[in-house]
Amino acid sequence: MKFFDKVGKVALGSRLRLMTSVITDDAAKIYELYGIDFMPKWFPVFYTLAEEREVTITEIANEIGHSQPSVSKIVQEMIAAGLVQESSKSNDKRRNMVTLTVFGMSVFGEIKLQLKDVEAAVEGLISESNHNLWAALEEWEFLLQQKTLLKRVNEQKKQRESQDVQIVEFESQYHSAFKALNEEWISANFEMEAADYKALDNPKEYILDKGGKIFVALYCDEPVGVCALIKMDDENYDFEMAKMAVSPKAQGKNIGWLLGLAIINSAKEQGANKIYLESNTVLKPAINLYHKLGFQKITGLATPYKRCNIQMELLIK
Repeated sequence: MKFFDKVGKVALGSRLRLMTSVITDDAAKIYELYGIDFMPKWFPVFYTLAEEREVTITEIANEIGHSQPSVSKIVQEMIAAGLVQESSKSNDKRRNMVTLTVFGMSVFGEIKLQLKDVEAAVEGLISESNHNLWAALEEWEFLLQQKTLLKRVNEQKKQRESQDVQIVEFESQYHSAFKALNEEWISANFEMEAADYKALDNPKEYILDKGGKIFVALYCDEPVGVCALIKMDDENYDFEMAKMAVSPKAQGKNIGWLLGLAIINSAKEQGANKIYLESNTVLKPAINLYHKLGFQKITGLATPYKRCNIQMELLIK
């Protein structure tokens, strides 16, 4: 179709819905061809009942991958058509046992003949095709279970937007952004402490003059993220990664990842063997980022921060 040729793969959902509509329309006519008064949408529930004999609505929903309300509605329609009956009652409709009626079982006998012809027709269609759609659907279902289309699109969005992010070294003009971004995230989750003010008020004296680095993430030339590499006075660790903050309006652009890489690369250039960091487990996205960067949980170091309940290190290879 010209529309799909023009729009391309972004119209995947629309194209699948159109094909589904065509096949469903034919399915209704196929039931008529065999003289069976039956709605195509009933088939998954009907077939499950024919195979399992007596099951609950919850069990049917789990079996066919539909919602419980959807299955309940279909069951009620099939009860009205005389195909299904409830064999027991309870206050919870989801726990009602349902089964095919005698009439329903007779209809299933007729449908089994139809299924043989439908399967043969589909096999013929597959043999005429260059690509096996049934096998492709199984593969796509598996891949989408591993990673949804939403997640895949979000990853592409982050990757595209991250190309517009520039990581630069700290200059005096970024001092106010360094302090404001950190105050924003700390105040949103915890409370500012004395050690925070020490670093944020005097970044040159406390961080830069001691051999550390501060990196700033610019998006459309606006500072939206910061992170510091602080020289440590510890025989086991060369540097601490600290004071990472990203503006809420700029989240979802891989800025934390890019800042983390800048910090690690800077430490490597300075011959570091280990990088240390402190955080709090309530900050799940941050902890996930640190794991992704290669940090592992450790214990035992003294900390000046009350909010710290997890310590991590990165061994630089």
